[in-house]
Amino acid sequence: MNLWKIAFFGLAGIVAAAIVYLFILLGHQDESAPIPKADDTIQAANYLTVRASKKDFEGIANTYIRKAINKEPLPVTMMVEDDIILLSELTVFSYTLPVIMHFDPVVREDGNLTLKQSKLEIGKLKIQPATVLKILKDSVDLPPWMIVRPKEEEVFIDLRAIPISGDLQVRAKEFNLDNDEIILEITIPK
Repeated sequence: MNLWKIAFFGLAGIVAAAIVYLFILLGHQDESAPIPKADDTIQAANYLTVRASKKDFEGIANTYIRKAINKEPLPVTMMVEDDIILLSELTVFSYTLPVIMHFDPVVREDGNLTLKQSKLEIGKLKIQPATVLKILKDSVDLPPWMIVRPKEEEVFIDLRAIPISGDLQVRAKEFNLDNDEIILEITIPK
């Protein structure tokens, strides 16, 4: 056999093995981060109910996301339309692909939000949503109040952990995007 043929097939085997290894690495599902337990202690406080539109909430969320990940090379932006959309980028072999993740918001009993992934767009690639969430979790240093859970295909937003001056805490009461009505409760300690 020709030496060039042996070298070609050897190189092709190495490339194929690297691609298989990459898919195994990306497909590996590790344990999802646990959701923080709600603090049930009742303290003396005053409560303020705030009604916000989708655009108001989008602006507030993007301000806190920008502050939390200001030095990250990958941008993460939130849009609020008929669902919640996280926009980012994925670089594969020097090609930058837009990543558009659609989520349905679910208000939890403790006042936090769970964003359940409903749709995913990465250029024309077909990649499992859990894999994209794992890449997002591993490649972007998200704020501690955004917990990406790839196995469950969700992002948990711990509203209590968002750093707001004056020890204020925020709880979601209602998240009705169809009627453009978002109701938040702000706790002001006495």
